[in-house]
Amino acid sequence: MSNWDWEVFFDAFPMIIQGLGITVGLTIACYIFALIFGFFWTVADRIPIKPIHWVIRWIMEFIRSTPPLVQLFFIFYAWPVVPYVGVALDPFTSAVIGLGLHYSTYISEVYRSGIEGVAPGQWEASTALNLSTKQKWMKVILPQAIPPTIPMLGNYLIIMFKEVPLASTIGVVGILHLANDYGAQYWRYLEPLTIVAILFLVLSYPSAILINKLEKKMNQRFNKKDVLEETKGAAI
Repeated sequence: MSNWDWEVFFDAFPMIIQGLGITVGLTIACYIFALIFGFFWTVADRIPIKPIHWVIRWIMEFIRSTPPLVQLFFIFYAWPVVPYVGVALDPFTSAVIGLGLHYSTYISEVYRSGIEGVAPGQWEASTALNLSTKQKWMKVILPQAIPPTIPMLGNYLIIMFKEVPLASTIGVVGILHLANDYGAQYWRYLEPLTIVAILFLVLSYPSAILINKLEKKMNQRFNKKDVLEETKGAAI
């Protein structure tokens, strides 16, 4: 069993740090994909046609119930050989689609909770004012539905950042991939993998603290709003 070697640590660090941009960039790309596609799931799930609603719910449950690693392998290895529709994708694009699609189903539930959290009176008021569908959503519903979901969406960003190393299994050259390469070349895995752990900790822990502070701030804001509404109602 090999002992810790600081010389190996400092030798591996410059090589591994080169993959940090890919790891962070992939996280952002996956997150944007998930945010956009999550909204698509939310809208599709609200279609008032039962067969379509059942199909959408089944697809979402299937995606959530399947490990993201299996989905990555399917998109990168199996999808190109599907007759007539298969297209070969590069590792980065495959990772964006695979991880983004997987987490879009969870983000869709966050959107749904925010929309359902809007008071029924707001829906009735927007209908009574004869607002168009676009005006109802853009001016009334979304401005009230989105703010409470921000902390939850931030948590999913951190979770996705921790899941991005799965992309190394299909060849995305992030920090984990480079750490494995270094370990295979010099047969030293302890130091390079420790560097990967440190980098993830340095980036994810401050983000988690920021999300927690944001969540507390949003809770205080909405609790204060509820108190004011109750006070107003009592005065009336």
